[in-house]
Amino acid sequence: MYVIVGLGNPEQKYEGTRHNIGFSAITALADEYNISVDTAKHRALIGKGVIEGQKVILAKPLTYMNLSGESVRDLADYYKIIPEEQLIVVYDDINLAVGKLRIRAKGSAGGHNGMKSIIKHLGTQEFPRVRIGVGEKPPGWDLADHVLSRFPCDEEPLVREALQDAAAACKVIMAQDINAAMNQFN
Repeated sequence: MYVIVGLGNPEQKYEGTRHNIGFSAITALADEYNISVDTAKHRALIGKGVIEGQKVILAKPLTYMNLSGESVRDLADYYKIIPEEQLIVVYDDINLAVGKLRIRAKGSAGGHNGMKSIIKHLGTQEFPRVRIGVGEKPPGWDLADHVLSRFPCDEEPLVREALQDAAAACKVIMAQDINAAMNQFN
C-alpha cells in the first residue's frame, strides 16, 4: 500500500494557488483513477483506490500547510506504512521553474514549512517526494503573496503538463521504484 499526500491549504480561497499544486496533483490522480477524495479522516480528505495494481490512499491534509506533518503522521501510523518505502509527498517548489519536476528519495525541507512539519513529525527525511516548480517570487514581492497567487493564463499549459507528469512519476515510483522515476522525470 502507498499513501500519496499532496500538500496545500484546505480553504476554497487557496484553490488553484501555487502553494496548492500538491492538492491539484492529488486531484489529477484521483480523476484519472476514479478515486473520490472526499472522506474526512486523519485530519485530511482521503480517498482509497488502486493505481498500477497498488492499493493507495490519496490524501489532502486539512491541517494547513505548516502543520501537514500532523496529518501525515496520523496516516502513517494508522495504515502502518514505512515512510521510506510507502509514502510519496507532492508539493510546490519555488526554486524550480513553473512546470519542472524534481523527484528525490530523501532530503531536507529546503525551507518549505510543510515539509519541515512532515520531517519533524515522522522523525526522518527519508521518504520519496515529487516537487513541482511554481517559479521564483518576482523581485519586490513577499514570498507568501507569491505562493498564494494563482498562475497566469500563459503558465496554465505548463501547470497542466506538470500535473500529468507528477501523476505519472507517482505511478513509476509505485510500479518500479524511485530511481526509475528520477531517471525519467528529473
